[in-house]
Amino acid sequence: MATTQSTNLAQDGLAKRSMRDIARARLPDGKPDGRIADDKAMLRAARELTKDLGEANPRIYWPDMLACVIIGYGAMVGAILVENVWAALGLAAISVLAIYRALMFIHELSHIHRNALPGFRTAWNWLVGVPMLTPSFMYEGVHTLHHNRTRYGTKEDPEYLPLARMKWWSLPLFVLIALLAPPALLLRFAVLNPLSLVVPKLREIVWQRFSALSINPDFRRRPPEGDLKPRVLKQEVGGTLWSWALLASIALLGWKPFLVALAIFSTVAVFNQVRTLVAHLWENEGEPMTVTAQYLDSVNVPPPSPMAAIWAPVGLRYHALHHLMPSMPYHSLGEAHRRLKANLEADSTYHGANHPGLRPLVIRLSRATMSRRA
Repeated sequence: MATTQSTNLAQDGLAKRSMRDIARARLPDGKPDGRIADDKAMLRAARELTKDLGEANPRIYWPDMLACVIIGYGAMVGAILVENVWAALGLAAISVLAIYRALMFIHELSHIHRNALPGFRTAWNWLVGVPMLTPSFMYEGVHTLHHNRTRYGTKEDPEYLPLARMKWWSLPLFVLIALLAPPALLLRFAVLNPLSLVVPKLREIVWQRFSALSINPDFRRRPPEGDLKPRVLKQEVGGTLWSWALLASIALLGWKPFLVALAIFSTVAVFNQVRTLVAHLWENEGEPMTVTAQYLDSVNVPPPSPMAAIWAPVGLRYHALHHLMPSMPYHSLGEAHRRLKANLEADSTYHGANHPGLRPLVIRLSRATMSRRA
C-alpha cells in the first residue's frame, strides 16, 4: 500500500517536493501559504482507507454520553452536599471532567446525519444542552461553516481567529474570558431571550450575536431555516425555563448549590477554551486556503500523548483528521489515524499535522505571539 501511495504522489505531481517542505511553506512575509497544492494522494487515501468507518454506532454513543451525565451530575451533587473541602474539590474535579466530555457531544451533533442516532439529539439537549444553557442550536448551522472549504480561516469563519499573529496578551485573555460564559448564557436565556420577544430589534441582536458558539467577534448569524427553526423554539423555551429555575433555586436552597454549579460550569468552559486554543495553529490571516493547507493549520495529538483523551475528548484529539473527514464518528477516528499512519509514507503531508501534546502547542503559540510584542 505504501508503494501505491508513493506512485500516486508522483502521478499527482507532488513527489518533486517533500511533504515536510509543504508543511512548512511560507510566503515571503512569513505567513503560511494557503495556496499549498492539495495533496491528492493523502486525500484519496483518507477516503479509500476509511470507507468502512463512517457509521455512527449507537452502542458507543448512548452509554458514553449517559455515563458522563450520571457521573457528572452525581459528582456535582456530592460536591454540593459534602462538608469536607478536599472531598468537595475532588468531586467537583470529577464533575468537571465528566460534564466536559458530555458537553463535547455537541460537536458530534453538528455532523452526524439527523437519522443516524434516533432520539440521541433530543436526549442530549434535555440532559446536557439545556441544563448547560448550550442547546445544540447554538452549534448546528454554525460549526459547519467552519468546515466550508472557502470560509475556513477567513472573516466568514465563526470559529477562527489568527491568534498566532495577535499580541501576546490575547492568549490569556482568550482563555480567561471563558469564565464569563456561564453568567453570559444565564443572562442570554433568563433576561434577553424573553425580553426580545417584545422588542423585535433586540431579538435580531440576540440571534445574530448571542446565539452561536463562535470565537470570531465579527460573525453575525443568519436567521434559522428549515427544520432548525422549530428546534430553536423548543430549545430556547427550555433554556429560559431552566435559567429561571436556577435563579429561583437560590431562594429555595441558598447560594451554595448555585455557586458550586456555576464554578463547575465555568471550569468546563475554561477547559474547552484551552482545547480550542490548540485545535489549530491559527496562522492564517483571512486568505482562502486549500484543503491541505487547512489540514496543516489544524492539529492532531495522537497516542502516545497520555492526557489528550482528557483535554480533547470525544475524538477531538484528532481535530486535523476530522477536517479531512468531518462526518466520521468520533469512535472511528483513532482507527482511521492508525490506518493512514501505517499506509502513508514518512514524508506524507499527513504527518505534518500530528503534534506531541498540549504543552508544545501552547509554547509554539505563545512564542508566535511574543514575537509580536513590539
